[in-house]
Order: sequence, then structure tokens, then C-alpha cells
Amino acid sequence: MDQNTLTAIIEEQTKRALWEVKNVISCIPDELWNKSYCEMPCWKHVYHMLHSLDLWYINPRDRYFKEPEIHERDLNNLDVVSSKSLTREEIDSYFSGIEGKILAYLSELTDEQLLEYPADCEYSRFTLILAQFRHLHSHMGMLMGFIIDDTGLWPRVLGLENPFPEGEYSKYL
Repeated sequence: MDQNTLTAIIEEQTKRALWEVKNVISCIPDELWNKSYCEMPCWKHVYHMLHSLDLWYINPRDRYFKEPEIHERDLNNLDVVSSKSLTREEIDSYFSGIEGKILAYLSELTDEQLLEYPADCEYSRFTLILAQFRHLHSHMGMLMGFIIDDTGLWPRVLGLENPFPEGEYSKYL
């Protein structure tokens, strides 16, 4: 693991976090996809987490930000019941787009830019990234709790030292 620059560390930890997000989503059994937790279906908790990552990791004030095609007003809001529901395929496709966007951003980001402010934004790039790690893992913990409570199975995580699995692997610990 390259630890010579802050951006190298951020990129590595983001790749690990994104792998874990994808794995946890894949661990949600079909029978839990629409199950209500805190008065919202499980898929909506996933979408809320992903939408925040999409909007806030790079620049929440980006005037060129485009909502995903699957979005409708308040679909990301865990306080508002939605008439629309999302499929696993829609969530997986949305995740792939977010992953590509974030990894492309990180491949160009320098340490010097971390304390700079994106256009029209009151937060530094470093603040936005750390805030999303906090938000992301709060919701990952909730999703893992839903899965563990309902199935007794623990989704696999990488931690700091485990290698990325290659080929077939068990998505649970």
C-alpha cells in the first residue's frame, strides 16, 4: 500500500470502502430488499447512502451535477415515503457509475488540492471526503445490522490489511 501521499492513502481506503459497499449490497437477500426498517424499505437505505456519496464526495454545490435517471424528488430522503421503488439492478448500475466517477476524481487529485474548496462550495475537498466516509460507514453499519439480524450472516469486509478477493469468494465471513 502506497502511503507516501495523503491522496494515495485516500484512494486506497476509498477503493476498500467501495468494495465493501458493493459486497454488502450483494449480501442483501431478495426477501429483505423491500422489507421496512425504520419505516423505509431496505433498498431506500441503500439509495440514500449511495446518493449522498454521489453528491457529497466531490462537490455538493456542483451546478453541473445531474441526478441519476432513476431519481425522483425525495427518493434519497429517509423521512419521505416514496411511491417508486428501485430494483437491485438499478442500484447496482448506479453504484457502478458512482464508483467510476469517484475513482476518476481521485486519480487526478493531488495533496495540494485537498485543502482547496471546489467551485461554489464552502467545504474543502478533504472535509467532503472525510464527511462521506463518516456518513457512508454509518449507513453501512445499519445495513450490515439489518442483514446480520435477519440472516445471521456477517458480510465480508476488507479492513486495512486483507487483500481484495479475486475470483470466487464467500461474500460472508
